[in-house]
Amino acid sequence: MQTVELRPGEDVIRLGQLLKLVDAVPTGAQVKDVLAEGVVRVNGEPEDRRGRQLRAGDVVSIEGLGDVRVG
Repeated sequence: MQTVELRPGEDVIRLGQLLKLVDAVPTGAQVKDVLAEGVVRVNGEPEDRRGRQLRAGDVVSIEGLGDVRVG
């Protein structure tokens, strides 16, 4: 499982930002399309909001790419 660390002083990262960081999407414009396909889950629940705030301990599952934990 890959871990993405929050920047010092930050409590959250948005789902769209995380997807770009782990190269699940090549551009920010494609985040919406990937989420609409239903291939992203946050803590086991389907998620389609790119602005979803993720906190330390959240796990994002991306079909075909595996899991990413927010640290």
